[in-house]
Amino acid sequence: MITLRQHPTEGPRGMAQRRRRLGRRYMGMLFVIPSALILLVVVVAPILSSFGISFTNYSILGGDDWEGTKNYQQLFSDPTFAQALEHTAIYTFVAVPVQTILALVLAEVIAKRYRNRWGAFVRSVLFIPVIASLVISGVVWRALFDTDHGAINAVLALIGVPGPDWFGEPNTALIAVIIVTVWKNTGFFLIIYYAGIMNVPVELYEASALDGAGPIKQLIHITIPQLNRVTALVVILGTIWSFQVFDLVYTLTGGGPGGATTTLVMAIYNAAFQNFNMGYASAMAMVLLLIVLVLSIIQRRVLRERKELQ
Repeated sequence: MITLRQHPTEGPRGMAQRRRRLGRRYMGMLFVIPSALILLVVVVAPILSSFGISFTNYSILGGDDWEGTKNYQQLFSDPTFAQALEHTAIYTFVAVPVQTILALVLAEVIAKRYRNRWGAFVRSVLFIPVIASLVISGVVWRALFDTDHGAINAVLALIGVPGPDWFGEPNTALIAVIIVTVWKNTGFFLIIYYAGIMNVPVELYEASALDGAGPIKQLIHITIPQLNRVTALVVILGTIWSFQVFDLVYTLTGGGPGGATTTLVMAIYNAAFQNFNMGYASAMAMVLLLIVLVLSIIQRRVLRERKELQ
């Protein structure tokens, strides 16, 4: 039981203020507890459970014997895991820069030239892919990338370029997935950048315009430095999403052809629900978690150092 001892120099008014502060503190804790419990049950508990399972040969079909680090040792000699890691890395380090730069440029153009209803309409149109169903998006893009009747190959044929079998060739399947990813994510990051640009002081642009700076110089020397924190958020979110990609790849290619688009999460899915090896899948999941944490820390430090240098 908490007792409040009155200070010798503290009067009734001071005691009432202390009680109110203490009441607000505990009231805040009461509001936080439900969210903390949800995070504990939905996030923390599954991670800890998966970490424990990764040291066993647990399977849906039965068996949960302790195997120590055998699953982790197997990862380093598994060509499937190495291939999935390579595909995920390529996918991430291509998709994230492209969608980040594209979102920034589009947000700059809309913010500077279309601060009207037309600009709001453009932002809404570009945001539609973000809320579009992945199943519908996958069906539409598979039709667009169709070898014989797709619109993309038809456009390429008009300029004399033979259209490839986008989802049938290993070299183009991952490119097609990246294109769809950029299309789907750019609208979300555009809104974030647009909100950041709206908070940049207009006086900076006006002063630079008087000095003869054009739109490109303003983008490089004013907009980008002022949006360091926004860029950090966009890059970190984009990286995490890219390493966690599953549904888009599953809808478009199913990991094929020949595993050419199999990502880490898809490899985890295959190990868990096709090979029924939960222990090995959990080990891969823990490695994925570690990779995402390390990349997030590195990105935050690099962007923080860049801001300090400026």
